[in-house]
Amino acid sequence: MRHARDFTVTVLVLGLLGVVAGVLWSLLAPRPPYVMTKQGPLLADPSTQTLIAADGWFAVVTGVLGLACGAVGYTLSRRGRPLAVVLGLAAGGLLGAYLTLEVGRAVNLGTQSVTAAGTAVTLIPGPLGLTAQGVMCAWPLLAVGLFFALEGVAGYRDSPLRRPFGGQDPYGPLSTYDISGR
Repeated sequence: MRHARDFTVTVLVLGLLGVVAGVLWSLLAPRPPYVMTKQGPLLADPSTQTLIAADGWFAVVTGVLGLACGAVGYTLSRRGRPLAVVLGLAAGGLLGAYLTLEVGRAVNLGTQSVTAAGTAVTLIPGPLGLTAQGVMCAWPLLAVGLFFALEGVAGYRDSPLRRPFGGQDPYGPLSTYDISGR
């Protein structure tokens, strides 16, 4: 029962962090400019760098949170039940990234990168979105990756295999050997 509780708490906490991350992403990422046409809004410049910048800011926000969650999750799971926490980091990271995307799209607080236009063209700032869907995996991958890296370092540090021959003398006590060779 404790495993399910640890998993659930981890997923819910990361989900709440995803809402906060969505607001932060919305504040940091620039909006791409759109042109109003008779058919509706159309991207003003398909080669604009604001689309890439939005992906980059999403990766930075979720990546930093992934590293922080991995470190905190590892620290808190040292008492036991690390499997529930690491599974919670993976599932909660996916949920947090999804909520970051949805909240960031809905909030629209950030800078508007609309440049000057002529009198015949009306530019409006567009909504946030992702063009590189792979950045959705930054949060869970970094959280779980850091968790396993810290676990590996701790396991190596505590391992008797770190010392030659497992910390034992392979030849036994020196007093049993005759140094003269007889």
